Amino acid sequence: MSIRQIAIYGAGGFAREVAWLVQACNEGVERYQVVCFIDDDVGKHGTILNGIPIMGLERARQRFPEARVVGGVGSPQTRQLLMEKAARVGFEFDTIIHPRVERSAWIEIGAGTVICAGNILTTNIVLGRHVQINLDCTVGHDVIMGDYTTLAPGVHVSGCVHLGRRVYVGTGAVIINGTLEEPIRIGDDAVIGAGACVIGSVPAGVTVVGVPARPLPRSQS
Repeated sequence: MSIRQIAIYGAGGFAREVAWLVQACNEGVERYQVVCFIDDDVGKHGTILNGIPIMGLERARQRFPEARVVGGVGSPQTRQLLMEKAARVGFEFDTIIHPRVERSAWIEIGAGTVICAGNILTTNIVLGRHVQINLDCTVGHDVIMGDYTTLAPGVHVSGCVHLGRRVYVGTGAVIINGTLEEPIRIGDDAVIGAGACVIGSVPAGVTVVGVPARPLPRSQS
């Protein structure tokens, strides 16, 4: 089996975790090689991070034309911009799932998605493109996540929840279950604060915090 080259777009903390995730997928058989971090900060180009070179997008494309890109940035909006840049220069994307993820066979997973160690995904789940599920999350039945949605560590999403595009769910947040007829809906670009407990739908672009989760008051100038 040929070894697949992986280029990680980003060179921050989560990018280093993704590099470890990719390397962990080589347990028993070598499947992947992380060939570089890609970063738009010219000052980082030519440096080494955890034994992996950092370079710009064009240089990475020239040097590793067969590599596939994986997003290493937690912000959904930033990740979308970076993945669109990578696509424009001709890169394709890979899906990385840690070997210690428990999941059923009835899950659809979009290209570029990253699922970290310790997660449990049950059944009839649809994940869009470039979704990120960080450490130790649970995702229940009949959940849908739109492109670029991000779950921070320790998030619990109950059954029948539909998350839109670019949703960010903070560390330790909980979303209770909806029903097949009336799922809980989290709109595009919504933010669920760390530790929040969401008991109802959240409109697009709204940030909610607290227990139960309520919209964050807008600052008045």
